[in-house]
Parts: sequence; C-alpha cells; structure tokens
Amino acid sequence: MIVVAQYSHKNGLSFIRRRHPNEYREILDVIDAVKACALPKKVSKEKGMEGRLLHSPEALNKAFENEFRRRGWEKRRIRLSVNIQQTGQTYEADREMDYVKNGVGVEVQFGKYSFMVYNICAKMTIFSNHKVIDCGVEIVPMKSMADNMSSGVSYYEMVVADLTHRGVADIDIPVLVIGIDAECPSGQL
Repeated sequence: MIVVAQYSHKNGLSFIRRRHPNEYREILDVIDAVKACALPKKVSKEKGMEGRLLHSPEALNKAFENEFRRRGWEKRRIRLSVNIQQTGQTYEADREMDYVKNGVGVEVQFGKYSFMVYNICAKMTIFSNHKVIDCGVEIVPMKSMADNMSSGVSYYEMVVADLTHRGVADIDIPVLVIGIDAECPSGQL
C-alpha cells in the first residue's frame, strides 16, 4: 500500500520522528509491505453496490496483523474499572489497542467513522494515562480507497476535517493520522 497523506495532531509527526524514529520507519515499512491488490476481495451484497468487487477489511486487517507481528508489535489490553456511585456497583471493561511497541500505539481502521474518532480522542489518551503509550498512529484509508469498500467506511479526509475543526485539547496526546491507498494500477482493485 502507499502513504498518500499524513496529518499531525498535537505535533504527532515531529514527536514520533524525534522520539520513536525506528518505530515510525517500521510503520511505513508495514504499510509498504501490505499489497492490497493481491489480497482477496469481497463481492458486495449492499443495495446499490450488488455484485461489485470491493477491498475486504478482513483481508486487509489480517495482512497488517501479519506484518506488524513479524516486526515484534503486540496487541495490548488494559482493564478499566470505575465505581458507579449511584448504583454502588463497579463497572469493568477491557480496552484493546491493535499494536504497541516501545511507547507507540497503532490502530488500523477500516471500519465505521465513530471508531476512528474514539481511537484518537479517547482510547489513545486512556492508554497514555495508563503509561502504555506516549503517542499514537491511526492508519486509515483515503476516500479514494474507501469508495472501493463497504458503505460507511470512514476515511482520512473526514477525520482530518473533524480534528482540524475540533482543535487540540489539553488531554490529547501526539497522534499521527496516516492516509493510505491501494497500490493497484489505475482502475484496478
């Protein structure tokens, strides 16, 4: 796959280049190693897209997992616990990050838009508060790629627009959003 664009939220790009240059290089190498055009496609059953060949999020996620794991990146899970005063009960839930290595957290997102914003504005901050990461990277498709996936897949341009207009909050951590596209010749999946 190819990197088309990068958005630096709270100086994410300069932070990762300065503090984690090896991990940054590995992330770019992983993206380059995933060959979306060679992966299995899915046949759409969605209204208006019936029979169309689309990129398979499952195949893409598996390819990214293989490449990150090969380089020593690991999935990380933390347990959250909060006492709900009104009910007197304790609520516990796990939060999981796709890949973590040496303080860098990576999420690969080919899903719905709400997950993208949640990853950047909540999950990465939670993992930072738990001293698991000090910066995050969100890898997402460009709109041109999302147009060749199931409907509702979020894309780079959408999240950059929202982050730009939202601004930076004190609790945010440095995050780099990387917009990717398939390496296919023009007009091919």
